[in-house]
Amino acid sequence: MTQSVTVSAPAKINLSLGVGPLRADGFHPLATVFQAIGLFDEVRVRPAESDILTVYGDGVDASDVPTDGSNIALKAARLLAKHHSVDEYVEMHIHKRIPVAGGLAGGSADAAAALVACDALWGLRTPRDELLDLAAELGSDVPFCVVGGTAIGLGRGEVLSPVMSRGSYWWVVVPGEGGLSTPSVYAEFDRLIADSGADEPEVSDSLLSALRAGDVEWLGTALSNDLQRAALSLQPDLAPLLEQGLDASAHGAIVSGSGPTTVFLCESREHALEVGSTFDRTVLVAEAPVHGARVVSR
Repeated sequence: MTQSVTVSAPAKINLSLGVGPLRADGFHPLATVFQAIGLFDEVRVRPAESDILTVYGDGVDASDVPTDGSNIALKAARLLAKHHSVDEYVEMHIHKRIPVAGGLAGGSADAAAALVACDALWGLRTPRDELLDLAAELGSDVPFCVVGGTAIGLGRGEVLSPVMSRGSYWWVVVPGEGGLSTPSVYAEFDRLIADSGADEPEVSDSLLSALRAGDVEWLGTALSNDLQRAALSLQPDLAPLLEQGLDASAHGAIVSGSGPTTVFLCESREHALEVGSTFDRTVLVAEAPVHGARVVSR
């Protein structure tokens, strides 16, 4: 058996996030376009007598990340072992660079990395479709973090289809101060639409055309997020950040997922560094799209 495997998995942003009304099963139907950005968590696994988890935050506060069986990455290891009926355990170390509770799917990236890492460690060779089905059991964003690139997500976000995207895009990522829980943002969304209702979500043709053309300015005008109003309601100080980025010449500005991270679309690394320098806080600069979860060492 391999003695150690390390896998990287990317953060995701939603270029568009359409959210429908709450369904009877407790979920909201989504129509979203995911993009994987060059900001990665790494998960290292090695054989152990029982599951052990440690977490290190590299420039991010990881103090709220659980290190017991409630951690989604350990859940991924247990789910994979159960699926294959193998009696294996791991010592797992998560190296976090993706902000926690920031709307960037950091936990989902860790789960995706854990699935790929344990599959390699245990020599299981799980078929891709099976691995994505297991990922969907763990969370709506986990399959995309396995796949990466740019993709449409339907259902709860777990039903993926690739999107043609030309060229590269550069993003300034401004982590929010304090997290926003996804359930609280969805609850606020439900409250805000209680009277007016919500349409069935769909992906904008304009956004898909902008990606096919590789047109950064066009893409900037097509960004959308149905959860943004709810996120701004819960954290009003996000609105001035969005305005600041646009004033600094970003081609687009949006709350990432359920927030509170905000992201700003730029045309090059130099442009992103210029826009990022206008914020009086730590910012991250990332290129997109990038690969999904993959083995980086063994």
